[in-house]
Amino acid sequence: MATRTVCQVLQRRFATSAAAVRAPATEVRGQRNGVFSREQARQRALYPRIEKIEVSMQGPGLDGTLLIMNRGMSTPLSCARHLTEHHLTNSALALVDGEPWSLHQPLTHSCSLTLLTFKDSDPTLVNQAYWRSCAALLGQVLETAFKDDFTVELLNTPEVPVTLGAFCCDVVLDPQLDSWTPSEESLRSLTRGAQQLIHQDLAWEPLEVVPSVALEIFSHSRCKQEEVEQKAAQSPKGTVMLHRCGDHVLLSAGPLVARTGLCSQYEVTAVHSLGQGPWGLQRRAQGLSLPLQLQAHHTVWRKLRQRAEKMVEVPTTEEVNRLSPPDSTPPRTSQ
Repeated sequence: MATRTVCQVLQRRFATSAAAVRAPATEVRGQRNGVFSREQARQRALYPRIEKIEVSMQGPGLDGTLLIMNRGMSTPLSCARHLTEHHLTNSALALVDGEPWSLHQPLTHSCSLTLLTFKDSDPTLVNQAYWRSCAALLGQVLETAFKDDFTVELLNTPEVPVTLGAFCCDVVLDPQLDSWTPSEESLRSLTRGAQQLIHQDLAWEPLEVVPSVALEIFSHSRCKQEEVEQKAAQSPKGTVMLHRCGDHVLLSAGPLVARTGLCSQYEVTAVHSLGQGPWGLQRRAQGLSLPLQLQAHHTVWRKLRQRAEKMVEVPTTEEVNRLSPPDSTPPRTSQ
């Protein structure tokens, strides 16, 4: 324990030095991708032999279906491929033995599996994962929207319930941009960036890692290193969950949906100033989105957008639980 603490302190000091001479954003993304790929390969190598597991499918029309899959290699998405085109294209999240699970996360033991969609009778878990994914997409757009001349520090993404009407991502931009006020054209440009990622239909690849790996991945960010330590301390297993989308690696408070292509209507609606914080001038970028399976008429969308422009006040954990009842769903609109 003492050795691990010393290592973490040294890694934080290295991060401080690295942050003082900030590397170009493309170089930082390359370094994060390299460590992510290395750890992903190491974890896959833990299963050198093919071992079979039994996956008991649950859900409408699937009860009693038993799939024989490969331990450490097969994922819920692999299971969906053995079912129907509907399950393959519409599934957004999974439950493994009752636990929310990414469709791309390998199965490591025999289990029960339920595939979740946005049209389930209780889509609460899928909605939460979708909102979280939309915020992750917004962070990815912000990180790549500015030239390498300007630094972008993504802060901890607030967990907000769908009922607040907007997802959000907190960010600190380069001090040279402190006087910048986003125009409508700026917001449209950010929206176009998100829509390009949606069109590419990129997977959100999950990877559960020990803190030392996450600290190495985020060695250029003191802010992210603090977030790694906080999440590891809150995790029963002492690990943190990472996701990769394209060349963007992020920390996540929970599972994300399978791919960016599940997003449909998506718009960046506002960037609000939160005032000075420990890392600089903090801003809250916000957006609104509906998944591919739930479309809104333009008049309904306009009203939803107006609401999403207002600054989101991040609730406490107790307030989130109160605002997110089991039957909370996004507005069901014309399809």
